[in-house]
Amino acid sequence: MAGLYLHIPFCKQACNYCDFHFSTSLGQLETLTAALHLELELRAAEWNAENISTIYFGGGTPSLLPGEKLNGIMETIHRLFRVEANAEVTLEANPDDLSIGKLNEFKEAGINRLSIGIQSFRDDDLQRMNRAHSAREALHCIRLAREMGFENLTADLIYALPELTDADWVANVDQLMAMQLPHFSAYGLTVEEKTPLEAYIRKGKIAAVPDEVAPRQFELLMDMAASHGYEHYEISNFAKLGHQAKHNSNYWNGSKYLGIGPSAHSFDGEKRWWNVSNNSKYIKSIQAGIFPAESEILDLRTRYNEYVLTSLRTAKGVSLTTLEQKFGTELHRFFLNVLLECEPLWYRILGDSVVLTRAGKHFADRIASDLFILGDDFI
Repeated sequence: MAGLYLHIPFCKQACNYCDFHFSTSLGQLETLTAALHLELELRAAEWNAENISTIYFGGGTPSLLPGEKLNGIMETIHRLFRVEANAEVTLEANPDDLSIGKLNEFKEAGINRLSIGIQSFRDDDLQRMNRAHSAREALHCIRLAREMGFENLTADLIYALPELTDADWVANVDQLMAMQLPHFSAYGLTVEEKTPLEAYIRKGKIAAVPDEVAPRQFELLMDMAASHGYEHYEISNFAKLGHQAKHNSNYWNGSKYLGIGPSAHSFDGEKRWWNVSNNSKYIKSIQAGIFPAESEILDLRTRYNEYVLTSLRTAKGVSLTTLEQKFGTELHRFFLNVLLECEPLWYRILGDSVVLTRAGKHFADRIASDLFILGDDFI
C-alpha cells in the first residue's frame, strides 16, 4: 500500500507562525493545477504496481480549490493509479471556507475525511496568529460539516501560544471535547526562523512563551484526552477507537508515499525526493517534462535513525523484532545498550516493544537522538 500527497500552495493570508511553502496570490492557480495533472502523468508509471490506500490534500489551504479543479485532480488520480475502494481521502480545510456549497463540492469529488485547521476557539488567539477565521466560524464549520454528512473529521489545536493561560487552554480543549470528534491533533507552538512571529518576538512586540508552559499544557491535554476516551497514539495525535489517521500512520510506519506539487516529499522505501519550493520553478520544470526534485538514497544509518525517531513517537513504539530484521543484530544490540543508559522512567519494554511512558513523551526527540547512530560505525 502507498499514500498519495498533493500540496496545494495557496492561502488567503499568511499565519504569522507558519513556515510551510505557500502563496497568498491565486494568480498561478490555473497553471499550477495543470502542472499537478502533468506531474501525476509523469509519475504514474513508477507507481502503477502500488495500491493507493490514502490520498491527502495538504498545503497551503486546499479548501481554496474550486470544485471543478478538485474533481479534475481526483479524476486524473483514479485514471492513472490503482486507488483502493475504501481509500481514506483527506482534505485540509480552514473554517472560513466550509460553506454548504464547498462541502457539497468536496463530497462530489470523493473527499471522505476533513482536517480542519481550528488552532483555537478564542478570537484573541486567532487574531494574534493572523488566522482568517473567527471563533464563531470554528464552532459553526464542524456542526455544518456533520450536517452535510462528514463524520470522519479531525481538527488541529495549538498550545503554548503567546498569552494563552492554562485556563484558556483548558477551555479550548473543553470545547473540542464537547464536539466529540473522532480524531484531533494538538501541537506545541514552534517559533520558526524567518516567520513574522519570530520577528515579533525578537523585536519585543510579542513576549516569548516561557519554557515551562508547553510541558504543563501538554500534561493538561493528556489528562483531558484520556478522560474523554481518546487514545494518545502518536505524540501529537489522539483518536477514538478505529479512527487513527491512516495517511499519517503510513508515514510513521515507513510505508511508501508519492508527493505531488511544489515542496512535496516522496519516499519509495530506499530513496527520498522533494520538489522545489517555488511555484514558478515547479511549473516551468514540469511543463518541460523535468522533475523539479532533489533526492537522496537513504543509507543504513539514516533509515535506522528515522525508524527510531518515528516509532518512538507512536503508542506502538519500537518493535525489537522489526529493528533486528530491518537493521541486523549489531544495531539491535547497539539500540538496547544505549537504551539502558537512558532515564528508566522515560520508557518501558512491553513484550517486544519499547514505548515511551507519559513522562518520556515530553522528551521523545531527545531520547531518539540519544539512540541515533551519529558516526559511520554501522555504514
